[in-house]
Amino acid sequence: MYKKVYALLLFILSCWSFGTAGHAQDSTGQLRTVDSASVQRIEMADQLRASGKIYVVVAVVVIILLGLILYVVRLDRKIARLEKEASSVNKK
Repeated sequence: MYKKVYALLLFILSCWSFGTAGHAQDSTGQLRTVDSASVQRIEMADQLRASGKIYVVVAVVVIILLGLILYVVRLDRKIARLEKEASSVNKK
């Protein structure tokens, strides 16, 4: 079970780390990797940050992700318990 949770957390962290870098085209038309500071500013994000609502957005996303992780953990425990009961019934 812990391997599954570890894999899920690793996946989430890898997705998050890929979001910190972007791609842009230079004057020759080739793609190059740029950091997030040099990417053009997004108005909606700036407005949310300025009004302090970005923290609400982040909190909601974190709550949803935690809920999904807890759901998967509980489901894994229930399945493991059912498998254990089924194997003990089959041995009899």
